Amino acid sequence: MNILQIDSSVLGDHSASRSLTAQVVADLVAKNPTATVTVRDLDQDAPAHLSGALLPVLGGPKDGLNAVQEAELQRTEAFLKEFLEADVLVVGVPQYNFGIPSQLKSWIDRIAQAGRTFRYTEKGPEGLAGGKRVIVVSSRGGVRADASALDLHEQTVDVVFRFLGITDITYVRAHGLAFGPDAREAALAAARGEVAALNDGAALAA
Repeated sequence: MNILQIDSSVLGDHSASRSLTAQVVADLVAKNPTATVTVRDLDQDAPAHLSGALLPVLGGPKDGLNAVQEAELQRTEAFLKEFLEADVLVVGVPQYNFGIPSQLKSWIDRIAQAGRTFRYTEKGPEGLAGGKRVIVVSSRGGVRADASALDLHEQTVDVVFRFLGITDITYVRAHGLAFGPDAREAALAAARGEVAALNDGAALAA
């Protein structure tokens, strides 16, 4: 089993999502001792944001790249290799201003490549990266105002992974973290319980 852990919070040791992704991965490894783990910290090693200068790296001919573009191409290929080789992705997705962290969006821009992780056909888009499991650790300071309200950070990653062909997506949620110390600890305790239940037995051993 190849496990890819993606952390995108900028809060370091104070991050709820980072503590929970670490717990998910630790439990996976405990049940799968031969698993390999790759950790990609998008705060410490943030991909460059999409720009005109980056477009030749993501598509089209690779001739004539300058030194900066060549370095970004190598980084992109590393991100893509890690993603394609992963059997399980554990992705920390905190909500920042209603969306996902910009570093995580930049990572998505690197791995979502036509002809490599998806393609267009006469019947519409087709994902090429199926067969993986994704565990999303969703954290946010607030809570849904009502049951029908959208958590846009979750909606974004859900749409992206399904577009790439991944349908086995599970959520661990730590919400209401900004409602005071007691509420934060209660939310984290509930999320830890979700992690324990998630990894109970051999469900992820395949």
